[in-house]
Amino acid sequence: MKRQKCLRDIAKATDREPARLSEAGRRPICRLALLIGALLIPAAPFRAQQPQISVQVKAVNVLATVRDKHGQIVSNLSKDDFVLEEDGRPQTISYFVRETDLPLTLGLLVDTSLSQQRVIEQERAASQSFLSNMLRQDKDQAFVIHFDREVELLQDLTSSVDKLARALRLLEISQPGQNNGGSRSGQGGGTLLYDAVYLASNEEMKKQQGRKALIVLTDGVDRGSKESLEAAIETAQAADTVVYSILFADDRPFQLPRGFGMGGGGGRRYPQQERPDGKKVLERMSKETGGRLFEVSSKQSIQQIFSSIEEELRNQYNLGYTPAADVGPGYHKILVTTKQKDLIVQARDAYYATP
Repeated sequence: MKRQKCLRDIAKATDREPARLSEAGRRPICRLALLIGALLIPAAPFRAQQPQISVQVKAVNVLATVRDKHGQIVSNLSKDDFVLEEDGRPQTISYFVRETDLPLTLGLLVDTSLSQQRVIEQERAASQSFLSNMLRQDKDQAFVIHFDREVELLQDLTSSVDKLARALRLLEISQPGQNNGGSRSGQGGGTLLYDAVYLASNEEMKKQQGRKALIVLTDGVDRGSKESLEAAIETAQAADTVVYSILFADDRPFQLPRGFGMGGGGGRRYPQQERPDGKKVLERMSKETGGRLFEVSSKQSIQQIFSSIEEELRNQYNLGYTPAADVGPGYHKILVTTKQKDLIVQARDAYYATP
């Protein structure tokens, strides 16, 4: 079955077409569409797997990074040093690993909208270096997604640094009026940030085990997503995925090509007065999933930021507990602290229990 037909058939089976990865043709992603169909279309094989899924949510795992008041990572704590609460009730930590050696799954999400045109080369080079240093052969894996007016999977999960490097070379800035698949777009532009995080969490991360982290390179301004910021955050939390945000903003105004814009007349500058606060968006997304927001500046290069993320990923605590039997489905708050009051714990602040 051709990719185009596969995606079209699944779209017909839904009342509302959800945000989905593009089938622009650079990588076969029909299997991702089939996954969406399996989740939306009742089928006997899928129903048979539901009991297994419900069992897996009994235990809750929380990855935590601890820093002292000077911002230095603390890696010598024991289980007894931590305090964990769910919905305000103390929990017994039944599983604890320091400096975890669990497999790592990384998702690299790169903004290729017009606002990133002056920084894309720096992002490409730093991303390739980070993945080369971070991935352990045959143990860790990563995937690459770009997003602008569409969300496209450039490389599915792999441990091959060479394949990931080839995917990064495919990154290119979206041109006005044309999507990366070569067809005309009805909109002047778009930055589907929320859709990208939602899809990466729901279609890639959700079915993976071990440690999981998304690294998002963007200015934080979403334009045109079908999913909301809240939905993106909740889906990442449900997939036990940490989001690291790298704010790479080009504050210099840029001139859009002639003919692009409302009415098709002449070039115009980006409407700064309508621009959302991308930093606040990324800060919230990272904080609520247990990650961090970094901002590229003259004092902190993107290479230094990737080094900081690498250090965190190599110095995490994995805490596990079993919620009380009377805990119902839905959203539950998590709070992880230490008995040493001057230490700062970075961890996700919620999880989702399914029926």
